[in-house]
Amino acid sequence: MTANTGSDTAGQVPGGPDEQVARIRSLSFDCYGTLIDWITGIRGALETLAASGGSLPIDQGEFFDTYLEVEAETEAGPYMSYKEVLTSAQAELARRFGLTVPPERARVLADSVPGWKPFDDTNPALARLKERFRLGILSNIDNDLFAATARQFEPAIGQFDFVITAEDVGSYKPGHGHFKRLLQTVVDDQGTNLHVAQSLFHDGAPAAELGIPFVWINRRGEVNETIAKPLAELSNLTELADMLCAQ
Repeated sequence: MTANTGSDTAGQVPGGPDEQVARIRSLSFDCYGTLIDWITGIRGALETLAASGGSLPIDQGEFFDTYLEVEAETEAGPYMSYKEVLTSAQAELARRFGLTVPPERARVLADSVPGWKPFDDTNPALARLKERFRLGILSNIDNDLFAATARQFEPAIGQFDFVITAEDVGSYKPGHGHFKRLLQTVVDDQGTNLHVAQSLFHDGAPAAELGIPFVWINRRGEVNETIAKPLAELSNLTELADMLCAQ
């Protein structure tokens, strides 16, 4: 476990990493990339745009990294719905990689979101965690798109105890809107919420800036070169459930 050595600020649980974990009462999760396999979902949708009707003639890693870049650039501008973000990002990706997109398929990516599937570890881990913690979502998404995604979670999980979307706060992570709403409405005076996410850019860095305890689910085998200071670096949600349910 890697200790968060930053100074105590709002939302941070005092003490060392083991003590902080022991005091957690609620968990907030990023959704897409952490719970939902958005790489497969995005690539599957965009593969249908290839002129040949086959697979995209580009490196998968390069393609998805370019998508992240384009999406971040779009979200950094004036607020628009996530459906609009996806439509704009799709058009820019098509331009960069020379894909021809007929007008009637301009929303293929946005329309695909409800079909994106959870990672194999997501539902079993959430079911275990639900027995001990309040569970919530902090997501760069529209409310109706998340409602559609929520059907992918098993009945044992039930409804999430809180959901904070980009539509709710009018901005996108790594902006602080989601996290400030979390601090205002969920975190008590002892800061008993732990934020869990895959993205250091969208979640780890702003959590560090606001002193919110954070666990990194490093699904892509990345190196942390950001200001994020996770309490723990794990490779999947099974490891998270093992860690927290052992306390």
